[in-house]
Amino acid sequence: MEITYIQGINQALREEMQRDENVFVMGEDVGELGGAFKATDGLLAAFGEERVIDTPIAEALIVGAGVGAAVLGMRPVVEMQFADFISCAFDQIVNMAATLRYRHGGHASCPLVIRAPSGAGVHGALFHSQNPEAWFTRVPGLKVLAPATVYDAKGLLKAAIRDDDPVVYFEHKRLYRSLKDDIPEGDFVVPIGVAELRQEGTDLSIITYGGTLNQCLDAVRIVAKEDRLSVEVLDLRTLLPVDREAILKTARKTGKVLVVHEDRLTGGFGAEVAAIIAEHAFEDLDAPVRRLAALDAHTAFSPPLEEYILPNTNKIVDAIRSLAAY
Repeated sequence: MEITYIQGINQALREEMQRDENVFVMGEDVGELGGAFKATDGLLAAFGEERVIDTPIAEALIVGAGVGAAVLGMRPVVEMQFADFISCAFDQIVNMAATLRYRHGGHASCPLVIRAPSGAGVHGALFHSQNPEAWFTRVPGLKVLAPATVYDAKGLLKAAIRDDDPVVYFEHKRLYRSLKDDIPEGDFVVPIGVAELRQEGTDLSIITYGGTLNQCLDAVRIVAKEDRLSVEVLDLRTLLPVDREAILKTARKTGKVLVVHEDRLTGGFGAEVAAIIAEHAFEDLDAPVRRLAALDAHTAFSPPLEEYILPNTNKIVDAIRSLAAY
């Protein structure tokens, strides 16, 4: 059955709400409007206003109420209408949800999912374009997901809802309707913490996730045809916990690694990936680990400036060629 990325998210929510009556959805305009992007479309009619709850525009309230519900045995899925505004709920996520199991000596859990529509390339400018995943990847107690395919968008969300710990689920807005794929019918989940090899190669490796995966795959096809380069592509899928074994395996195999993500370069998650490789696979490298990311600037509204700031297929092609020639 061919569906879009956002339909995969909608299906995951619907199926998990049917499977478990403790699952409910909460956020700004998730009910009558069906969500700003229609991710929750049809859920209010199917499950009623007690399980699909419209909230005030108050992210701290949304996540705080979700933490309370999770402590009491519910499985809330709360939506940040845009990932940029997740900062308003930072205290609730980092200091409350993430620490809850620790504070109670392992005798309490917080099965909360925070959906965060992230990413640029949609001319959303300053407050509707950010990729804030790195803020959360250093917080024990959280899980951080960033699906890049339709299959993973559905399967990882289902896994997140069933998980007993708080999960921040970053879904890239540019992928919502641009990605379509045939996915199997019936119940399936994608395991959290397991990367996926999207393309095998021998000359160098690309490690990526989220909105840049397909740009990387496009770039790999170009260099395969024009330069006869064989490039391996690893999709992390989960940033916390990250699949260290998969990262080191591809780094040791090819000896050259390019890390690509849409978040800003400085302090982005690519820095952690590069550090893992430098610390544990240095002697297997034939070149320094390189990173390609957004410039250290706020995302511009102007389309040409936005394009200048963000990574894209052409920039990835250039980076591959440069690294291959090292």
